[in-house]
Amino acid sequence: MYYLFIFFAKIIEVAFMTLRVVFITKGEKIYGSIIGFIEVVIWLFLIGNVLDGIQDDPLRMVAYSLGFACGNYLGSFIEEKLAIGLMTINIIATGDNGRKLADILRNKKIGVTVIDAEGIEKEKNLLIIHAKRRRRGEILKLIDETNIPAVISVNDTKVIYGGFGIRK
Repeated sequence: MYYLFIFFAKIIEVAFMTLRVVFITKGEKIYGSIIGFIEVVIWLFLIGNVLDGIQDDPLRMVAYSLGFACGNYLGSFIEEKLAIGLMTINIIATGDNGRKLADILRNKKIGVTVIDAEGIEKEKNLLIIHAKRRRRGEILKLIDETNIPAVISVNDTKVIYGGFGIRK
C-alpha cells in the first residue's frame, strides 16, 4: 500500500511539473506559478517519505521511479488534450490549388495568408494560418478532406499580435 502511495503521488507531482513547464513557456505565468507551488508541496512530502529508510527498503526507489515515468506520460497526455497556446500551420500547394484551399479555409472562418512562392518545377502558394492549438485537428481534417495535394507543417507559436480570429 505504501508503494502505491509513492507511485501515485509521484505520478501526480510529475504531471503537475509537466503542466507547469507548458504553462510558463506558453506565457501563462500565474497558472504556472500556482501549479509549481502544488508540485513542490507534493515533492517535499514525497521525497521526505521516500528517503527516510531508503537503504532498508529499496523498493521505494522503484515505486518512485515508475511514478516518475508514468507521470511524464500522463502530463504529456493532459497537455495534449488541453492544447494550450497557439500554432502556425504552413501549407505549400500549387498555385491554383493553393488559392482554392485558401477559399475553402476562409469559408470556415479560418484566417489564411497566401504568399506567392516558387518550387523546382511549378509556381506555388504558401498558405499561413495562425490559430489556437485546440483547432489543430479540425483544420488538418478540413485540409485533408479537400484532397488537395500539399506539404503541411505545424509549429507551436508563443505569441501572435493581431490577426483574424485569435483572441487570448
